[in-house]
Amino acid sequence: MAGLEVSSSLLFSKTGPRWTLTAPRVHLSPVCLPKLSGKNLPDELEKRTGYPIARHTTKSSDPNVIPKLYAIMEAVADRVEMHNNIGEQRDNWNRLLSTSINAMALTGATMTGLAATVAEGEPCIALKLSSTVLYVAATGLLLVMNKNQPSQLAEEQRNAARLFKQLYFRIQTTLSLGKPDISDVNEAMEKVLALDKAYPLPLMGSMLEKFPSEVEPARWWPKQRQKQVFPGGNTEGNNGWNRKLEEEMKQIVGVLKKKDLAEYIDLGKKALKLNKMLATSGPLLTLLGALGSSCVGTTHCSWPVMIGVVAGAMATVVNSVEHGGQVGMVFEMYRGNAGFFKLIEETIMSNVSEKDVGRRENGEILEMKLALQLGRSLSELKQLAAIAETTEESASKLF
Repeated sequence: MAGLEVSSSLLFSKTGPRWTLTAPRVHLSPVCLPKLSGKNLPDELEKRTGYPIARHTTKSSDPNVIPKLYAIMEAVADRVEMHNNIGEQRDNWNRLLSTSINAMALTGATMTGLAATVAEGEPCIALKLSSTVLYVAATGLLLVMNKNQPSQLAEEQRNAARLFKQLYFRIQTTLSLGKPDISDVNEAMEKVLALDKAYPLPLMGSMLEKFPSEVEPARWWPKQRQKQVFPGGNTEGNNGWNRKLEEEMKQIVGVLKKKDLAEYIDLGKKALKLNKMLATSGPLLTLLGALGSSCVGTTHCSWPVMIGVVAGAMATVVNSVEHGGQVGMVFEMYRGNAGFFKLIEETIMSNVSEKDVGRRENGEILEMKLALQLGRSLSELKQLAAIAETTEESASKLF
């Protein structure tokens, strides 16, 4: 108690209301922080802490990667416009030339019939000469048209425009992901050049063969290459791959080759055979009509008139079936569909045959893309792989 009273007298003095508390003084010395250079800050932090630091930089040392990709995008956009315009132009050629040739053949047949009804003389000669000129002109136009196949040319340009537009959006996606590198630039360049070769713009010199000796799938993509792996990539685990997925992919490739690819190659052969027959028959019929019309009045027999009129009518029918029905376009469509399935096959096999899963495309993403390309859900795709050896069903539900 005596101690407490002494303390109270020291703290609460009667001399005045001024109460003070005195804290001990602490001397603060400057803190020395490690010096980190801003140039290699992430590397130094990794070295000091032992933990990896995320970097949002490109995988290439080339600072012109993004400008190069934008330059390729501009060229691709220009090609889309060119192929669209030329496709419309060649479609117009098909319609206008087909209509003109039919009009010439029908007019020539009519004049041949009229020449047989008039007396011999200048009117008969004029009708015969006019009919012969029309038939010869129709023959020349048919030869040019059948060689170039405007409907097939238009389909080529439509396919090229669609594929260039697809490439444009792929480059855009690469830029949106934020990590383009020089391999993306090289790949985009190769795809542009492969498309230019597959669907040439000029008619002379580089035009595709319209009546090939062997029907093969269209090819508009470069040779599949191994993808370069860069440090820091997402290669953890199995990159979405496992043994079951590999087997499923192989089974689907088997169905594609056995059903879809073989079916469209067979349809392409039938369309090509029909187109060859029609392309040969049309000019022969118009030439026969020209021969018949030129012989009208030279003999008392009726065969010149019959040949001149019937050949003109048949030539009109043949031309309408070939170019009005766009048989060349149908052949190109079948060839393009076969190429679509061939591309899927090569994409799958290039991934499955790669031993290093880090170099493959992510398995889950590839499976989803394949399902969308074939018009199936993921469960339907797995079901197809399970019954691949016994099914008679085509892999694609899209077309």
